[in-house]
Formats: sequence, C-alpha cells, structure tokens
Amino acid sequence: MARPPSPSASYHRALRHYRSRRTEPVSTLVHAPHPYVRALGLVAVVLLGAWLGLLVVGSVRAPVGPMDTSMTLRPSASGGTSINVSPLGALELDSHTAPLRLDVDVDQLDPVRAQALVSHPERISGLQDEITRDVTTGTRELAVRSIVAVVSGATALGLVVYRRPRRALAAGGLALVLLGAAGGTAYATWNPKSVLEPRFSGLLSSAPSVVGNARSIVSEFDVYQKELATLVTNVTKLYDAASTLPTYQPDPGTMRVLQVSDIHLNPAAWEIIRSLVEQYKIDVIIDSGDTMDHGTAAENGFLDPAADLGAPYVWVRGNHDSAATQRYLEQLKGDVHVLDGGRAVSVGGLRIAGIGDPQFTPDRSVVAAGDDEERVAGARLAGALRAQREAGTPVDIAVAHNPVAARETDGQVPLVLAGHVHRRHTEVLPGGTRLKIEGSAGGGGLRAVQNEKPEQVRASVLYLDRDSHHLQAWDEITLGGLGLTTAEVSRHLPEDNQPGGTQPPPSPPAIPAGPSAAAPDTVPPGAPVRPTPSPLSSVSSPPPSSSPSP
Repeated sequence: MARPPSPSASYHRALRHYRSRRTEPVSTLVHAPHPYVRALGLVAVVLLGAWLGLLVVGSVRAPVGPMDTSMTLRPSASGGTSINVSPLGALELDSHTAPLRLDVDVDQLDPVRAQALVSHPERISGLQDEITRDVTTGTRELAVRSIVAVVSGATALGLVVYRRPRRALAAGGLALVLLGAAGGTAYATWNPKSVLEPRFSGLLSSAPSVVGNARSIVSEFDVYQKELATLVTNVTKLYDAASTLPTYQPDPGTMRVLQVSDIHLNPAAWEIIRSLVEQYKIDVIIDSGDTMDHGTAAENGFLDPAADLGAPYVWVRGNHDSAATQRYLEQLKGDVHVLDGGRAVSVGGLRIAGIGDPQFTPDRSVVAAGDDEERVAGARLAGALRAQREAGTPVDIAVAHNPVAARETDGQVPLVLAGHVHRRHTEVLPGGTRLKIEGSAGGGGLRAVQNEKPEQVRASVLYLDRDSHHLQAWDEITLGGLGLTTAEVSRHLPEDNQPGGTQPPPSPPAIPAGPSAAAPDTVPPGAPVRPTPSPLSSVSSPPPSSSPSP
C-alpha cells in the first residue's frame, strides 16, 4: 500500500514549480509586434514630431526691403506657396509640388528702413536687387531652422514614446531623410511661372467685381506698398516744413486735432497717422468714417491699430461701415471713442459729439436712401448739440460722415467735420458754423488702382486755442497717391485770424448735395481760406474727377 506524500514533499514540489514559472522567458508571455506595425509607428512618431517642431520653432522673421515678413514651412498635401497680404487676403501660388507649403506673411512697413531709402535716394533704384537678396537670405535661414526644428521635434518625441536613445536617434535621422526628400521634390518641381497665375482668397477674391481685374490690383498694390515706403517717411518732414510757414506760428500750448476720413482699408494709412501724431504732437484724432469698404466681419481685424495710434481716436460710422464695424470698435481696448446718435464725449480737453451715417451702402447693389435720410440724421445731431448747450456743456466740434448731415448743425456748433466725397472743402455756413470736409486718408483704398489718375492721401491738422477752443489755423497735408512720392503741406487761416482782417468774406457756393456729389478740391475765389504752399515739392497730379461710391 502506497504511502501518502508527506506535507514536506508537497511543499517542495510547489516551490520548484513556482521557481520554474519565474524563470520562463518574457517572450513567451508578450506577443512581439509585426515589423510593419513597428515601422508605421516609427513613421507616425517622426511625422508628428516634425510637425510639432515646425509649429514651435519653424518660423523666421525676415526683412524684405522696407517690409517685415514672417516665413514658415508647413506640412501640406499639395505644396505651393501662400502669401498673406493683410487685410486684403491671400495669394495662393502653385510654386511646387511637395508635402511642404511655404507661408509668407507681410506684417508691416518698417518706417526706419523706409526713411533710410528717402535719405539715400540712390538705394531706391537698387530696391529690387535688395529684395531679392533679402528673400534669399530669409529662405536660407528658414531652411536651416526647419532642419533643426524637424530633427529636434522627431528626436524628442521618439525619446518620449520609446524611451530608448537609439530609437529616438533613428526617428531624428528618418525625419532628416524625409525633409531632404521633400526639399528635393520641391526643387525638382519648382515652377517660377506660378506668379502669373495666382489664386485669391479673402477680400481679394471679390476684388474683380469691385474695382476691376484682381491680378492688376495685386501687382499695382505691391508697387503702391513700395512707393509708400517713401511716402510715409516724407511725412516725417512735414512738421519742419509747417513750422516755417508764415503768418501763424502755433503756440506750444495750442491744441492740435488730426482730421482724417475715408481710409477704405488702406493699411498704410495707420502708419501715416502714427507719423503725423508723433511729428505734430496731436492731442486728438477725429475720423469721420468709411474706414472699411464692405463692413464685413472679415474686415474687422483691420481696425486693431486704432487702439494704439499715440493719441485718443474718435470715430463716427460712414456708409461703408456696418453696425458690426461699430460694435467691434466699441469693444477695442485703448483710447477709442465711438460717437453715434449725437453722443458727446470730452477728449483731450475738447467736447466732441457725432452721429453715424444712417445709410449702409457697401456696394452699388444697395440702393441709397438719399439725402432726406441724411438730413434727418443731421437734425438729430443738431438737437443733441442744442441740448448739450442748454445743459451747460457746449460742444466744440461736431462730426458726421456725410456733408449733407453736417450742414444741418449750422448755428449749433463752431466747427463741424465731415468726409465722404473724397475731396477737401471748407466754408462758413450762414449760421456761423464752419464746415470742414476732408479727403481720403487712404487714397481711396483699393479703388485707387482703378482710376486713371491716382487719388491723393489727405489729412489735416487743426490748431485750436486751449482756452477758448477757437479754430486758429489748419494745415492741409497731401501725399502723392499710387506711384507718386510727393508731399505738400499748406497753411490756412480763418478770416478772423488773418492780418488786418476782421470781417469774413462772402461764403462760397454750397457743394452739390447727394451721395454722388463731389466737393470742389480748391476753395472758390473770395473764400476765407488762402493756402500757403510749403517748401516741399508740389503734388504732381490732381485728384481724380470721379466721386466715391454711394
């Protein structure tokens, strides 16, 4: 009869079995991945790491002539080049076929480099060669930075995922090989003729229906930007020229108001305004509207510089500015004041009231309501001015976009400002109110490239007595438009501030009413304004004869 196993023997058998299980190879418990799966995983890690590297450090800021640009490489299925010209939109070029796209953002015009071009005119003739060198340098720097970004990103992510230096280095090496292959493909498929067949997006996509052929617009606007490199810096000379004008010398304590209007999406206008604010020591900027062209939400970003112009910015809505435009400006952080409905504010020591244009006519497909609606708005503004005076807070300056509305304030305010007609005009209304209409501070915006003759860039500096707030004089500043590099400043005096003159001369004829009316560019004989040209060169072409769109 067999003896049962002792407890000791059973214990030792269990212990031997447990030890044998511990010494079994791990490979018998873990299933090894298929080589293809491992390869696909490595490729995924490389691509993700390379993309993250480009996203974080794969961009360079490169000066191109007088402009600052940002260049970036981005993964893309179709390749090509995208040139962003804010706020107009973007140009898409089929420049190459590769899994990489080149993004170029035109950021801003650098006034320092532009001034260097003016100080050394001989450099302008070589500007094209300078731009070529700048692009080459920027592209080379972008290539080096992209290599570092791709390799570093893939290696870092490989180390995080695999936790083995050898696998991480393999990921970085594979990333370098893939980038080299993409670069070689781009070089082999490079198409220099792609610039002749660009595709447009953003506001540029609607440009043909608004102002003509989009291709000519873009090419001419590029010329416009280059010429404005000289124009903007000419503005820095205007203050010295104005200080030499005879008859009236502004006192250091004189209040200075910059009057602008009808910017119409010209980004160069902001730089011109900043330069004037600095050179003339402006206390308040007053913009009588039409800052936009269509008043769409896509245009709103164009307004951002208004919060940082170096002086308080007061604005009323024009017929090309929508309610969305007004709301966007109202929420901007900074010293921005939006006036509507006769609202009055105290800014820079002055009491200013205004009303927005009652009509919104962003293009010719919208039928204008006509002058009657403008007169109703003007009467509403006049009533608000009357109420302010009766309350003991009289308004110094009223603002309306359309001159038809502005005329309704006659007798209720010393000075009323307007725009809309893209031409200057000034007159003393029968009730004693001075009406001053300003031209386009944006040179007509995009529509300027459609006209046979370029529209000039216009702004005015108003000098007011600090105690009485009485208008003492004003300087009219005129810059050459598209393709011109001229500047002029002229001094004007009200009749009661002219030597030996105390009685105002007869008022000039009123300008024609209506949205399509064009105010005279020069004041008729016998008017109270007598311009005194500055030593700067005269503007070489008159303003266009066409009126702004309704």
